[in-house]
Amino acid sequence: MLYFIGLGLGDERDVSVRGLEVIKRCERVYLEAYTSVLMGSADPSRLEEFYGRKVIVADREMVESESDAILAGAQEVDVAFLVVGDPYGATTHSDLALRAAELNIPTKTIHNASIMNAVGACGLQLYNFGQTISLVFFTDSWRPDSFYPKVQENAQIGLHTLCLLDIKVKEPTLESLARGKKVYEPPRYMTVNQAVEQLLEVEENRQEKAYTADTIAVGVARLGSDTQLMRAGTLAQLRDVDFGAPLHSLVLVGSRLHLLEADALRQIAVDREALDVVLARDYGITH
Repeated sequence: MLYFIGLGLGDERDVSVRGLEVIKRCERVYLEAYTSVLMGSADPSRLEEFYGRKVIVADREMVESESDAILAGAQEVDVAFLVVGDPYGATTHSDLALRAAELNIPTKTIHNASIMNAVGACGLQLYNFGQTISLVFFTDSWRPDSFYPKVQENAQIGLHTLCLLDIKVKEPTLESLARGKKVYEPPRYMTVNQAVEQLLEVEENRQEKAYTADTIAVGVARLGSDTQLMRAGTLAQLRDVDFGAPLHSLVLVGSRLHLLEADALRQIAVDREALDVVLARDYGITH
């Protein structure tokens, strides 16, 4: 059996009891380590100590190009593929599941919390979220805005937009690729501040008002950990808030804002009086 096991959002202890039982009996255990990381547990040795199994770090290259190594022998032994959050949350691993099906390898999924559902902790109702987008790091020559139409569609019907922020783990440098010998960049994690800067740059270029500097948003950091931090304010305000260590996410608040949601945002406001002004002016909500 090939098991897809969600690890949750915090550290190695957030795995479910069922998931832990399966991991402990698996012949091989792989940790998917390029779409997200466990906060406080970046070192696989901590997972190995807790799980009682050797953990093989599966980077993007292994998962996308060397999946045969993961699937090898899974018809006869149990193999675990560990994913931070939920296996089918922010990033699906359907390609690996389909490959397993082609080889007649049975699969089973053990779910866990992911940013996709835990973001409701900020007080915004999950039913009021629209399409989720991903923001990638801009470069000098690549400043993509393909996410913009999705934000625009969400905004047109008043729905919130969850923005998943880029992480770069074991990314080869362009120079090393040109030379044919890979040298990897240090890990990088996009902050709320960087995300806001990029969003506002795209809006400035497009001038279509899917959002503005006065749009209310929620910055979320280290969700599910003991040090989680959530702050609500305009994009202009969040640009200057120190959210601390990764991982970060951002929510653009839609106009279909319920009164209870507004009350929840007041509790985590950067500036409560300023937030009330924007809520009354742009969202028609008064305290």
